[in-house]
Amino acid sequence: MTTPIDATTTAAWTELSSHRDAFSPDLRAWFAEDPDRVGRLTHTLGDLHVDLSKNLVTDDVLASLVRLAEQTGVAERYAEMLRGTHINTTEDRAVLHTALRRPAGAEPALVVDGQQIDTDVQEVLTALSAFADRVRSGAWTGVTGKKVTHVVNIGIGGSDLGPVMVYEALKPYADAGIQARFVSNIDPTDIAEKTADLDPATTLFIVASKTFTTLETLTNARLARDWLWRGLAEAGAIGDDEESRTDAVAHHFVAVSTALDKVAAFGIDPANAFGFWDWVGGRYSVDSAIGLSLAITLGPDAFRELLAGFHTVDEHVRTTPLAQNVPVLMGLLNVWYTNFLGAQSHAVLPYAQQLSRFPAYLQQLTMESNGKSVRWDGSPVTTDTGEVFWGEPGTNGQHAFYQLIHQGTRLIPADFIAVANPAYPLRDGDRDVHGLFLANFLAQTKALAFGKTAAEVEAEGTTGALVAARTFAGNRPTTSIFAPALTPAVLGQLIALYEHITFTQGAVWGINSFDQWGVELGKQLALQIAPAIEGDEAAFAAQDASTRALLEYYRAHRG
Repeated sequence: MTTPIDATTTAAWTELSSHRDAFSPDLRAWFAEDPDRVGRLTHTLGDLHVDLSKNLVTDDVLASLVRLAEQTGVAERYAEMLRGTHINTTEDRAVLHTALRRPAGAEPALVVDGQQIDTDVQEVLTALSAFADRVRSGAWTGVTGKKVTHVVNIGIGGSDLGPVMVYEALKPYADAGIQARFVSNIDPTDIAEKTADLDPATTLFIVASKTFTTLETLTNARLARDWLWRGLAEAGAIGDDEESRTDAVAHHFVAVSTALDKVAAFGIDPANAFGFWDWVGGRYSVDSAIGLSLAITLGPDAFRELLAGFHTVDEHVRTTPLAQNVPVLMGLLNVWYTNFLGAQSHAVLPYAQQLSRFPAYLQQLTMESNGKSVRWDGSPVTTDTGEVFWGEPGTNGQHAFYQLIHQGTRLIPADFIAVANPAYPLRDGDRDVHGLFLANFLAQTKALAFGKTAAEVEAEGTTGALVAARTFAGNRPTTSIFAPALTPAVLGQLIALYEHITFTQGAVWGINSFDQWGVELGKQLALQIAPAIEGDEAAFAAQDASTRALLEYYRAHRG
């Protein structure tokens, strides 16, 4: 285990502190005085057009940020990840999600801990594609011989957030007449509502759990199995005997797991289990077999295009100097805002309804990765780490929380994402509705950057106290990301962009962005409290006073 470099001891950190002390951002003046600012701060990343010009940085600040990346070893850390060094120190694991999207035949071959990583990945991808084709063509049927019309993915965390986000984003590509639904919450409402109008005879369940022990996932899987048996029996499709029930599960359940013994014990044929590896973190797993629901609904070709989009960004990060490296620059900007300008949250605002779940996906990616208070060697962090990521699609957010971003007292950097060509190019009479939509996208970043002065407000005829209320300070930082359309490749590029932004910040802060011990304690305590819920008095007595009082309320009010 190497000792991380303390960013606060570097010369670049001292430079950035000096920049902050003398910092007086003025985007209006910067734009007026520097006609090359936009061109100099706009980058191309695959199909993405990334405009960083409305961020609160000067050339000197950016140069110091790049030196910070150099002095904290960001590029070296990335190289270690790519070659399979065990940079996940607390679990002694390699971090190889980038290997999931390496093209077949990539050279040199990737061998880590004696394993042929490329071979392993391509074998699973081939099997996944073949199975998806069988389901899509109708060669795979339910127990009654009917074609699958609905796939229900049962998972939680990375086994849910990624697939549901990608499915919603790429739903226009779902061309086989098969719809997907996603069950994650252990609240029984979730599975009850997701299955309420489905036909068991045409439903395929995917149980996604690496260890096949995840409490929420296995509970929902058993509920789904009971629903299947009950529905098929009521329709006269199966009897009550064990053999017909086992046959039904074999036709209507598959797994994404490596625990084949537990998969078999559940009743799923291990031949219909698709594996992934401990070097794939859950929040980095949508491009693994966790994406089976996507390969079925969108098709294997679209899934491979998604992977190619990821790989485009991986290669950009690997080969591009830090000063032009888009994910690195965006990660460094986040460090600037978090550690020097006092920002505590970051908004992601997609002007694309299809990306409605993208902010939620990024919440796990960023906050589970970088919400750490110790460095990768176990020593305390020396800086603030992480931000609260949040957001909603435009224009909905404009009528909800944009007031705080525009005129509130908190600095909230925001990323605006849009596409030039919509999935549904509708018109309202002679007006292109997408054009009207994007006028809002452009207007918001302009308003946030340049604001509105008191003199401009008064020139419109406003007087008195209303002038202050209608004045906008501006200098609210934004990044604009444009793409031609929301294709599978573009979506892969967007996801990988934020993966590597997250990586950059973690490397600068010296933290392990690939474990998540913070989620474990609550899980353990839930297992201890569950017997008290069910009436175990010893378990009840072992709880603290507040928990006992809440349990008493529950007991008194549960019908």
